[in-house]
Amino acid sequence: MFVRSLQDVEATNHFVEWGSGTSHRLLTERDGMGFTVCHTVVRANTVSLLQYRNHLEACYCIGGEGEVEDMEGNIFPIRKGDIYVLDKYDKHYLRGGCGKDLILVSIFNPPLKGTERHNLNDASGSTY
Repeated sequence: MFVRSLQDVEATNHFVEWGSGTSHRLLTERDGMGFTVCHTVVRANTVSLLQYRNHLEACYCIGGEGEVEDMEGNIFPIRKGDIYVLDKYDKHYLRGGCGKDLILVSIFNPPLKGTERHNLNDASGSTY
């Protein structure tokens, strides 16, 4: 058993500025649990085109607001208590709220190494 805090992670390279926010990679591959848990902040008024080609992801909103949009143009508002699930390596737009950050608990399977970073300048979408 172990306990790890956001402050513990901030002192490591598992605290990542990912371009449109931050990610505290609280549980990573090296922990041997088979999945990753992150505390993710999506900054207000940001838009990121993302696709995880090697990981499935579920995100549970614990604060703020934002939205996720699929490649067919369907927009799903996300608020506290909502979960969105990328179960098919879905390419998507992730948006922080209008004037409000979106705060998520993100779960990845298989686990992240913990140091991955997005390239939001890639026109085809950032991936890892």
